[in-house]
Amino acid sequence: MAASSKKVFEVFVTKVPWTVAMSQMREYFGQFGQVKRCLLPFDKETGFHRGFCWVGFATEDGLVNALQKDSHVLEGATLQVQKNRRPLSGLRTDRVSEYE
Repeated sequence: MAASSKKVFEVFVTKVPWTVAMSQMREYFGQFGQVKRCLLPFDKETGFHRGFCWVGFATEDGLVNALQKDSHVLEGATLQVQKNRRPLSGLRTDRVSEYE
């Protein structure tokens, strides 16, 4: 059994308002399917997150549902959501807020 054959169902989200917390991201994307992982990197100098995150779903259905929605709006800001092209594993950031 090759570990590399494991499928990953992640979206990359940009234009996240600085007022949005990771728990809000998990709750929002939870409407599309079970959120397995949420990664919201922080800037070590400012203490604020960097305005982007990754959200991983437990199933492909969650990913497809999130990508099919026309617009994603949180706290009045329109998020840009796209399929993640590279899996989160091996990602390094200064400081990360993550929940699995």
